[in-house]
Parts: sequence; structure tokens; C-alpha cells
Amino acid sequence: MYLDYDKLKKWEVAGTFWIIIVGSILHFVYDWSNKSRVIAMFSPVNESLWEHLKLGYWPLLFFMLIEYWFVRKYTNSFFIAKTSGILAMSFLIIIVFYSYTTIMKRHILIIDIGSFIVGAILCQYISFKLMKRNLNNFLNGVGFLIFILIGAAFIFFTFKTPHLDIFKDPSKGIYGIE
Repeated sequence: MYLDYDKLKKWEVAGTFWIIIVGSILHFVYDWSNKSRVIAMFSPVNESLWEHLKLGYWPLLFFMLIEYWFVRKYTNSFFIAKTSGILAMSFLIIIVFYSYTTIMKRHILIIDIGSFIVGAILCQYISFKLMKRNLNNFLNGVGFLIFILIGAAFIFFTFKTPHLDIFKDPSKGIYGIE
């Protein structure tokens, strides 16, 4: 398989901007939709950290649906690359959030926005690096399955929310959808 690294890099850079822009807009879509339960699956329904992780996942998924058709012939590690990327983005955001809020004892919006942007860059960088590698097809299949399970978890936990700190809206004290 020959993969044009310059074209792949352009796709991943475009994906970074897509995630940042669409994720930023997605933050407001639930309220704009008059709190639609369908939109709730894809957009944060409250200010919990868990709900805000949707801002990376869903834009990445939508971008993947387009990107896959252009790069699928050239890499056998597309899904494991994207899954690894979104997991890295999510873990970065979680680690940054809990680190600074433990130290500062408060929420700082600019740090949250910065971690989202850095997370999107990290996501696409890891995707780029892994797509360049010739990985096992089984591993790619596992990546696909894990990616789907992450999306299912976002939907499920929006409506059946565990009472854990990551799911709690710190401003209203609620879990999941109102």
C-alpha cells in the first residue's frame, strides 16, 4: 500500500480545524434545538465533563465518514488510528481538567477551551502517525468496535447517567439530561 503522506497530512490538518469549529458550534446546538432529545445524543445537555467530551467525538465521526472514502485504499489502520486519537484527546481533556481544578479549586474557561484545541491537535496527530503504519487488520477491527462503543456510551449515558463526578454538571448539580 502506498500512502501519500502529504495528502494524509492535509486531511488530518483539515480534520483538526473541523473538530475545533464543529465541536465549538455543537456546544450550543442542544439549547438551540429547544432541548431536542435527538440532538441530546450528539450535543452536551449540561456542563459536565462527560457531556463536553462529545464535542470531540461527534465532529471526528462526521469527518471520518468523508475522510475514510479518500484514504481507505491506502491504510489498514484507519479505525485504530482514529480511536487512539479520540481516546488521547479525551484523556488529555480529563487530565487537564481534574489537574487544574484540583489545584485552583475552580473552573477556568480558557483552560477548558485550550485543552479542547490541544486535544483536537493531539487526536489528529496520533491518527496521522498511526495511519502511516501498516498495522494488523484485526487490530483495526478492534479499533472500529471500540469507536462505536464510545459513541454508544455517549448516547446511553446521556439518558441513563451514573452518579459519578465526571457526569455531574457542577453549575446545576444534575446528571445527564434534565
